[in-house]
Amino acid sequence: MKILITGGAGFIGSHIVDACLQRGDEVFVIDNLSTGQRENISHHTGNSSLHFFEADICDTVRMEEIFGAVRPDAVFHLAAQVNVRHSIQDPHNCAQINILGTLSILAAMREAGCTRMIFAFTGGVMFSTDTPPYSESDIPSPNTPYGISKFSAEQFIDFYSRQYGIRSTVLRYANVYGPRQDPRGEAGIICIFLDKIRENSAPIIFGDGEQTRDFIHVDDVVRANLHVLEKDILGVYHVGTGVETSVNTLWRNISTTKNTNLVPTYGPAIAEPRHVCLNIQKLLSTGWLPQYDIDQGIQSLLHVS
Repeated sequence: MKILITGGAGFIGSHIVDACLQRGDEVFVIDNLSTGQRENISHHTGNSSLHFFEADICDTVRMEEIFGAVRPDAVFHLAAQVNVRHSIQDPHNCAQINILGTLSILAAMREAGCTRMIFAFTGGVMFSTDTPPYSESDIPSPNTPYGISKFSAEQFIDFYSRQYGIRSTVLRYANVYGPRQDPRGEAGIICIFLDKIRENSAPIIFGDGEQTRDFIHVDDVVRANLHVLEKDILGVYHVGTGVETSVNTLWRNISTTKNTNLVPTYGPAIAEPRHVCLNIQKLLSTGWLPQYDIDQGIQSLLHVS
């Protein structure tokens, strides 16, 4: 199968690259390396089944050239501006990448005759109320430019599905963590905590630390992506664990295990919901099941950090 992955040199994308190559797929990566890193896929150097294009998804002409040459069977669309705080500082740039970039990919798919897309999204930013767990039937209410832009992209994907026959799956992720996450480029608090301990530097916790999140290991996210591809599952699905964990609890567990005396400082929360947790019953009903709970996931990271 020919698989094209936008953002394939990034944190989650590079793990999907690994899984697709292991399946025996021919994999084509598009990444402009603004946040992705070649090192994330460098272990596949010499693998003739991997092809890399350093290109920007907002370059519509280049996207049509690549898609026309590759003619992929399926697209995993992960390229995005993912930093919530940056989206607040520069909403125009966020909209340019997340909305117009997605439209560029959809147009290139249509031109090349590719009709299968799996779209990556962060589910927590969709809802501004503090009444989790959120299900797919809840009415979205994003309150940041990032959430607004990704929801807009989701709506355009739905339009292309209805108008042009794009067969789409939207996966709304909980808070993803795991190997290769960049503590300086993404809002991955577990990764940031481990990095601060390595630097012997006290972390900053925004808010009082009692805010909760649904943390999911990247391996479970990858399995969800391949699951919906292999089972040809269409529609909108939440990908998480359905379990809330506070930031303070995370820090206590990690700092105790790493035997550090560092004490975090606290700063003001910036456009962050108090509680985020996803209802995952819809995806569970298809046969997917997360394999890591938060304690197992943290332990797996501590062994490699």
